[in-house]
Amino acid sequence: MAVKETLAALPWWVKWAAIPLLALLVFGGLIAAVISFVVGVLFKVLLFVALVGGLIYVVRRFT
Repeated sequence: MAVKETLAALPWWVKWAAIPLLALLVFGGLIAAVISFVVGVLFKVLLFVALVGGLIYVVRRFT
């Protein structure tokens, strides 16, 4: 029996409520860790760009 046939036999609330909730329960920590990592990297990239821009501004201002 294929997955599509198995899912077709289930009630709507299992497909649209129970399965996504189970996925969040099982993978919620992983999803949160990935989002936290991406936000951290973006913050560090923006901080780096701001510091380089500030350094360039200071060097051009005083030379």
